[in-house]
Amino acid sequence: MTPTGIELVYHHFPTLTAQQKERFALLQSVYADWNSRINVISRKDIDNLYERHVMHSLAIAKLVKFNPGVEVLDVGTGGGFPGIPLAIMFPDTLFYLTDSIGKKITVVQAVKEAIGLDNVFAENIRSERFDGHVDFAITRAVAPMEDLVQWTRGKIKKRSNHPLANGLIALKGGDLKAELEPYGKRAKVTPLAKFFDDPFYAEKCIVTLAL
Repeated sequence: MTPTGIELVYHHFPTLTAQQKERFALLQSVYADWNSRINVISRKDIDNLYERHVMHSLAIAKLVKFNPGVEVLDVGTGGGFPGIPLAIMFPDTLFYLTDSIGKKITVVQAVKEAIGLDNVFAENIRSERFDGHVDFAITRAVAPMEDLVQWTRGKIKKRSNHPLANGLIALKGGDLKAELEPYGKRAKVTPLAKFFDDPFYAEKCIVTLAL
């Protein structure tokens, strides 16, 4: 039987600790509660939270294992994706979740507190106003690569301590040929079908760009 819901997370990440499993399991009720007050996730998607949002975010964890102490900026986090699931997955990595819409950061802050994430810092600002330097900037279906590069310019640390060079990690979909053409071979595209066999991910990918 094909796993669904929280079982999808457990299936694809079998080495989770008891605390990580508990935190992932809590996401459904916490998001459902807040989404009834502040609509940050499509009504039709809240019942598919793990399939459409959590697992999509965790595709990044299939590509790169963030080291302890690494700092990651989530550009336009919305309701906390991909930042919240990745912060659960990498409890020793620091995640800065930014969004220009205050009510979305309200939800992020509430989720963080409800599941006990002390490695998440949420701020209601545009990402280009983030005052700091990070190893990676992550994002999910927020803006064209040209904008993402502009918003994160000067915020990426030069020294890398991962096999993957410091820079942008963007969850994207559709035809990206024109969007990525200016970056040539610097932009690497990894289809999510490499990690997940659900048809939902057939046209989705991760784009990485060293900065």
